[in-house]
Amino acid sequence: MQVTPLMVLIVCPLIFLGGFIDSIAGGGGLITLPAYYLAGLPPALAAGTNKLSAVAGTAVATGKYVSKGLVEWKQGFASLLGAVPGAAFGSLLLTLIPAAYAKLGVVIALPMVAALVLRNRTLTPGRGLVPEKWALPACFAIGLVIGVYDGLIGPGTGTFLILAYVTLLGDEALRAGGTAKLVNLSTNLGSLISLVFTGNVLYALALPAAAFGIAGNWLGATLAIKKGAPFIRVLLMAVLGLLMAVLLADVIPDLF
Repeated sequence: MQVTPLMVLIVCPLIFLGGFIDSIAGGGGLITLPAYYLAGLPPALAAGTNKLSAVAGTAVATGKYVSKGLVEWKQGFASLLGAVPGAAFGSLLLTLIPAAYAKLGVVIALPMVAALVLRNRTLTPGRGLVPEKWALPACFAIGLVIGVYDGLIGPGTGTFLILAYVTLLGDEALRAGGTAKLVNLSTNLGSLISLVFTGNVLYALALPAAAFGIAGNWLGATLAIKKGAPFIRVLLMAVLGLLMAVLLADVIPDLF
């Protein structure tokens, strides 16, 4: 597929914006994947090209959090052990059940998730719902459940990871964001490898987009670390609202 200057002009600013939002609150895929569709890429090629630019940007954001000591490594690896098979199972499930019903379930759950964010007005660390001795098994379960969601539906995975770490484990918002980035980076790498081997990456577009994604992720992570939990909370609410709007727009025509 031939890459035109117009395609680059459409994609790159949106990848920057998506990377900025994703590095803070997750949910950047709500912007980045449609950007490639808008540029005229077919779904498989859009997915692979998006994964390459996403991996580059997420790696920078993860490195930023790691450099500030804002990653819970044990939690991250425990979640990863669940997320990888969970995502594989979610992808399989996608072939067995109507995706519209799965998306409808998420739409119903989103107001409850938003209520949790509103209840903790500053996302300050507190007593988690899970006892400390069960923290690592809970991380595995978090990774498994959200991994299934990632394979089945996708957008908002990082957002749900952050909320799970804050609500269930009592993590501070910045550390939750850093741990979520580590898990997201690892699962994205796995997806990217399979898409590279099937030839579904448009490198002439993915590489300039990756540069913009790196810039957006670097700026977003820098601002998140500087401004802290209140800033993250605002972005989380915005992403949850956008996620609900996108899923509703997608699911309503399928149901009726």
